[in-house]
Amino acid sequence: MLQTTLFQRLALIFLIILVITSIGVTLISFDTAQNYHEEANQKLNAKIAAFTADHVNTFLPDGSINAEGIGDVMHSMMVINPDVEVYLLDTTGKILTHVAPEKIVVREEVAIEDVKSFIASGGQTYITGDDPRNLNLKKIFSAAPVMVDGELKAYYYIILASQERESVLNELKASFAFSAGSKLIVFTMGGALILGLLAFWYQVNKLSPLTQAMDAFKNGDYSIRVNTQSPLYKELAIAYNDMASKVAESIEKIKTVDQFRKELVANISHDLRTPLAIINGYIETLQIKGDDLSREERHRIKDHILDSSKRLSLLVNQLFELSNLENNQIEIKKEPFALDELIQDMLARYEVLASKKDILLGFNQKENIPLAFGDIGLVERVIQNLLDNALKFTEPGGTIKISLTETPDKKIGFQISDTGVGISPNDLSTVFERYKTSEKNPKSGTGLGLAIANKIMELHNTRISVFSKLDQGTTFSFVLPVYS
Repeated sequence: MLQTTLFQRLALIFLIILVITSIGVTLISFDTAQNYHEEANQKLNAKIAAFTADHVNTFLPDGSINAEGIGDVMHSMMVINPDVEVYLLDTTGKILTHVAPEKIVVREEVAIEDVKSFIASGGQTYITGDDPRNLNLKKIFSAAPVMVDGELKAYYYIILASQERESVLNELKASFAFSAGSKLIVFTMGGALILGLLAFWYQVNKLSPLTQAMDAFKNGDYSIRVNTQSPLYKELAIAYNDMASKVAESIEKIKTVDQFRKELVANISHDLRTPLAIINGYIETLQIKGDDLSREERHRIKDHILDSSKRLSLLVNQLFELSNLENNQIEIKKEPFALDELIQDMLARYEVLASKKDILLGFNQKENIPLAFGDIGLVERVIQNLLDNALKFTEPGGTIKISLTETPDKKIGFQISDTGVGISPNDLSTVFERYKTSEKNPKSGTGLGLAIANKIMELHNTRISVFSKLDQGTTFSFVLPVYS
């Protein structure tokens, strides 16, 4: 599982870090101990050069170096303390004489600044100076001036850690490092490893609900979510829940689109069959009996073909329009507009058609109707569908009335009433569904107009209401927000 693999990786990384840290700590500890020992050694032997300067006649009465006397004293010192190497420097740091093992000296002079700094601090500051026997090393030392009749003549420069001592220490360094490192690894690193692994296991184990949820989500359970109350992985749980919600929403949209596509194909194949069959039938009639048909019959057949073609075109347009609405492929562009002016313009366009059917159009217009807020083109499409529907089902001599009101909750109420055939109680609950037609006149429409109108109002966060009685008429109504 995920947490097991994560625990193994964390444990391996932690182990590598501990090993590297232990090696580094061992080396640092050894280096610190060595510096501590050298600093202590330098402070303990800080006066050895001054003692030498005070008890050795460095120069003869003629001003020459007392090499024999210096050598005797220096050899005595080195017998007592083999770690020391004694050098006599002139005032610029040049080596005048020395007593060094095997007399191997590779430098001709040492940095006089280090000598002066040591003397100025009284030997209480940790200072290293040039090693005359090695061009790359610096050693702890003791230094003191040699004064003759109050005049500075030379310096004693005594190395406190000879090369022989360094060789012995280097030989012991490996065994010391191994010994100290082994103890550090066994005790310190071992304890840290155990505690670290327990801490990692505890933390990783807290991921179990999240990994289980991810496995379930991967296997198709898109509803599963993780508790976000845990303080350890709260942000991770929130991020997973947001991701899961978005993925689930996207999957549902994909399913919806696919379902719409299937329904559209099925609906087109079903609904286009009837008008196409009618057109094909009349065309075959013209082909077979064209010469035997009268002029009036041919005109009647052509009228039927034209009506079926118009019905076919309307059906296709409405199918695509409804599909786009349900698939949220139509962008709503809301703006303030005068709903009463829109109704007046539409009634003027429908006046001729209403007059032909001997239907009276009325508009109960009130003053000071505020501006509505919505997509004026889609709202016009809704009113057009409702007017078309009212004209289809209203008998000659009937009336259609439209009224606008301002509701107490700052909305504009639209209402259209007719004196038509009405809707039966059985059809009233499904009047806005696809392909539902009136029992009174089932062939009068496609059954898509009201579905389109209601879907448009849903995009405006409202719905169309309907009230109807058979043989008395029908009223449709909806509300739009007032522009503020």
